[in-house]
Amino acid sequence: MGKLFGTDGIRGVVNAGLDADLAYKVGLAAATVLAKKKGGKPLVTIGKDTRISGDLLKGSLISGLCTAGADVLDLGTLPTPGVAWVTVDEEADAGIVISASHNPFEHNGIKIFNGKGFKLSDELEEKIEDIVLFGSNNVPMKTGADIGKVSYSAPKASEDYIDHLESTIDSTLGGLRILVDCANGAASATAARLFDRFSKLRTDVINADPDGVNINEYCGSTHMEELQARVVFEKANLGLAFDGDADRLLAVDENGNVVDGDQIMAIVGNHMKSLGKLKKDTIVATVMSNLGFFLMGEKQGMTIEQTKVGDRYVLERMKEIGASLGGEQSGHIIFLDENTTGDGLLSALHLLEVMVDTGKSLSELADIMEVLPQALVNAKVANHKKEKYMEYPVIAEAIREIEQKFAGEGRVLIRPSGTEPLVRVMIEGKDRQVIRREAERLGSLIQDIMF
Repeated sequence: MGKLFGTDGIRGVVNAGLDADLAYKVGLAAATVLAKKKGGKPLVTIGKDTRISGDLLKGSLISGLCTAGADVLDLGTLPTPGVAWVTVDEEADAGIVISASHNPFEHNGIKIFNGKGFKLSDELEEKIEDIVLFGSNNVPMKTGADIGKVSYSAPKASEDYIDHLESTIDSTLGGLRILVDCANGAASATAARLFDRFSKLRTDVINADPDGVNINEYCGSTHMEELQARVVFEKANLGLAFDGDADRLLAVDENGNVVDGDQIMAIVGNHMKSLGKLKKDTIVATVMSNLGFFLMGEKQGMTIEQTKVGDRYVLERMKEIGASLGGEQSGHIIFLDENTTGDGLLSALHLLEVMVDTGKSLSELADIMEVLPQALVNAKVANHKKEKYMEYPVIAEAIREIEQKFAGEGRVLIRPSGTEPLVRVMIEGKDRQVIRREAERLGSLIQDIMF
């Protein structure tokens, strides 16, 4: 990763690391690096989630883009996968999303897609970084008619995106009653309108009243307690939970149990395989996927490919081998034949379609895999140190001891976060209490030494 870009774009607390000046320079640099259109100005789409700082950053990004001579198509509030899809549909040269996904409201981020709707390569991100950090004063400012202009396409863009989503399944979704948690984020602008297209589907939407500061606040895919309780109390068939930019989905079965990304991929992937739609009978996942997911693959005759953590690495591998389904335990699920990035709403439609096609409850479908206990602990560390945890002898020895203890009965995975100043400790095994105790002990050690 570079100095600005992490695994999911540029992230930071607004006006405490990520500010209007940086956003302006990013817009200037992005227009310069990504301008490929011949015989006219480059076109860049831009969308955001519901954070209060979104307008501040959007205004600065647009200023930079227009200064460098790019036209801008403002999509308003739209899920990240919606921006990616519209970028391709409009044949734009690039797309920009202003969002910090599942993070608290004071954080925000800038994510850039190329004209094909994919996240930028490391090479292009480095070129943008070089201009932002060292060369923004050398980018020529356009004058006269060469200055970029802004067009507003919020209603049309979201409607086109919803049209596309509706077209991806062939089902009325009749007979189901669902609860949908929009996390007071970008899904608030699209989820209800999408599910209302299915007249036989009974839908109740919660946490869809964003005020700029309540995004992800005790709701959505990071805080599912309310959704779990309401699904059971209201006797719904299932609940659907999105994160702030709606690129991930987690579900709740009729008994109030969380169904994570691994389970959703297992359910949908097995159904796709039965219909001959799972290309190469392969799903691409990450090393963080539950061991039970890989055992499920063996049992069902599916190949499970592993990558590093991060949906960008999942996508890279999917493109390399021609896979149609991949994702992460966290709920980033990519249906590559239908969109270029993780898409929570698209994942929800496919999950609902499987329930209707099979006539099974979500709990029955989730039984396709056994979820082995996992303990995940986040150790707060100095951001510039997080990649160097193995350079500390005490930490390295503690990791080796735990790996030996769980050898043959589980897994130990230590990795720095790509977006936050954290080192994540994950231990998987048979005894929930033991793995939790060991994960907390190691997490505390890492935090004490590296914070």
